[in-house]
Amino acid sequence: MCGIVGFIDFNKRSDYKILKNMTDVLYQRGPDDSGYSFYRLGDCNIGLGHRRLSILDLSSHGRQPMKFENLEIVYNGEVYNFKEIRVELEKYGYSFESNSDTEVILKAYHKWKIDAVHKFNGMFAIAIFDRKKDEIILIRDRAGVKPLYYYHKDGLFMFASELKSFHQNPYFKKSINQESLVKYLQFGYIPQPLSIFQNVYKLEAGYYLTLKIVSGRLKNEKYWDIDDFYQKNKLNISFDEAKEEVEKLLIKAFKYRMISDVPVGVFLSGGYDSSAVAAILQKHSSQKIKTFTIGFKEEKYNEAIYAKQVAQHLGTDHYEHYLSQKDALKILPRLPEIYDEPFGDSSAIPTIMVSEFAKQYVTVSLSADGGDELFSGYPSYKNTYDLYNKFHKFRMFNSLNVLDKIINPFQISKYLKIYNLEGKFYKFCELLKNSNSPSKFYETNTKYFYDVEIEKLLNLKLSSKETFFENSIDNMLSYSFKTYLNDDILTKVDRATMSVSLEGREPMLDFNLIEFVAQLPVEYKQKGNQTKYILKEIVHKYIPKELMERPKMGFSIPLFEWFRDELKVFFEEYLSQKAINESGIFNYKYIDMLKQSYHNGYGNPHKLWLILIFQMWWEKWVK
Repeated sequence: MCGIVGFIDFNKRSDYKILKNMTDVLYQRGPDDSGYSFYRLGDCNIGLGHRRLSILDLSSHGRQPMKFENLEIVYNGEVYNFKEIRVELEKYGYSFESNSDTEVILKAYHKWKIDAVHKFNGMFAIAIFDRKKDEIILIRDRAGVKPLYYYHKDGLFMFASELKSFHQNPYFKKSINQESLVKYLQFGYIPQPLSIFQNVYKLEAGYYLTLKIVSGRLKNEKYWDIDDFYQKNKLNISFDEAKEEVEKLLIKAFKYRMISDVPVGVFLSGGYDSSAVAAILQKHSSQKIKTFTIGFKEEKYNEAIYAKQVAQHLGTDHYEHYLSQKDALKILPRLPEIYDEPFGDSSAIPTIMVSEFAKQYVTVSLSADGGDELFSGYPSYKNTYDLYNKFHKFRMFNSLNVLDKIINPFQISKYLKIYNLEGKFYKFCELLKNSNSPSKFYETNTKYFYDVEIEKLLNLKLSSKETFFENSIDNMLSYSFKTYLNDDILTKVDRATMSVSLEGREPMLDFNLIEFVAQLPVEYKQKGNQTKYILKEIVHKYIPKELMERPKMGFSIPLFEWFRDELKVFFEEYLSQKAINESGIFNYKYIDMLKQSYHNGYGNPHKLWLILIFQMWWEKWVK
């Protein structure tokens, strides 16, 4: 696991010092080694930089940038099947100096060009400079586990694992993207390919980008899309046959992700996904695996007791830490540095905490992210499906959407004192408005701020853009895989683990597993109100059903409680009228209504949290 950067500067102003600064700001992603290549060519200056966290081949043979003939690579991630690919390449006469996957990737690209990516099973962000073709190619893994940003404006092209690298180049022009800000307020994250800045983009998962150096032309192309597998005919196999094959794929995927030259552990929440990872790995391991859990003193947020029960049943070497307000007080000011664009998932705090905790014992830790999106684990999928069908029957009443223009729910909530009444009211109005559009309806059901609120908060009129899909659970699974999973869950884990130089691996996101599960009948995943049906049946082979079955708990922090106590100073400082006016982004009058509603005991703290995080980010990176 590493950090990569690079630039192609047609103005020839970016130099070696800038390259080094851009690279070394990613020190936490790779504290073990660094490497830099800088070229002054006739048309441009080119720089490639790399920070290394040594996981495979700990010797200097794995150092990057790595060269072979006309090719040079910087790369972040792991390709778990590199040994099989290496054997194949050796049959074509290739020899190897290292035991690293980097050299295999480089020579695979030399042999097969971009088609090599179809052989790679893993997580990766790859940049390859081809001096013969005068081009740079960027490649991102299928699920988007590893991040890759790029900037293109006024003759300067840059790429990096994190946005903070761009700030180290004095020729980086930063201007907030209004569309991205709206998305952030709606969903708590900024979906690919957008970023918070104009002219900065995330390379989308399953895509590669080519820059022709002579012409300066960019070409963005897709090589993989989960939709392709959802759109295929469903596999004609029995449930038992499907269960057997899924288990085989899980075992293979999990074993792959134990390949390492350093200690490996597992994040264990006690839910089905992480328990599946721990159970299968422990079953096929001759030694106790290490498992790590974060707990809360607030009972309704605490899954640690269940994780401990699972760990005891499996016989893992289990470690747990209870997160206090004092822990959160130390982590909260670091969030803008760790997440260098606005990121509103408050569970980033316990994720950072469990990463710091695990790093004391291991250098690699496995998560179980993606299980909900693959196996239909969120109750909201079926709830939204059913709710849309009900609203759709009464779509003739969507003319009532003017209600959100003429009724002030804040005034009503003063008397009724119903928690988050304004949010519930605006949500109802927007769902009614979108009762003819399944995709907009689904988006509305996942929002924090609704359109009317954002217009008041930002003093603007929203324009409508839509991703079209029919009302089906498969479409919701695919959409959330490419949005919420990619830009919330995977972003959260990548930045949290990398902030402490811990490599995070995602065994549920093996592409063979993804492609197979996407083609299964939906009733194998969602059986009535039973979520993750097929996965649960597999887990019950390893862990008793009575130990696992309980209501689903989200991995979240006690926002409402904590911001009334030790953390309230952050609301007071960053949401004051002075701070809001200084950033010049938000309408303070609307924020003041949100604050009053919260202080009166019935307001939604998540909305204030999103504004708080943006304000802290703005102070760090824009002010």
